[in-house]
Amino acid sequence: MPRQSVTLTESNNTWLNVHVENIGDYANKSELINDLIRRARRAEFINKKLSNAEKSNFVSQSASEILADFKADIKI
Repeated sequence: MPRQSVTLTESNNTWLNVHVENIGDYANKSELINDLIRRARRAEFINKKLSNAEKSNFVSQSASEILADFKADIKI
């Protein structure tokens, strides 16, 4: 696998450390970062599909109307 060097803010580094060391869901930072990237790519794919559906008139609501309905349903 390709190796990368990244610079993190102190707060991001702390967050990564907490999730690796204290929560224990991941064995190391690389595993966690790869999972975060997979999740971001999945969200990007889903958002693109939703956007394409909206543009094709597959849905009759705008994105802001859908969001308003969603917020109303969960009653934040």
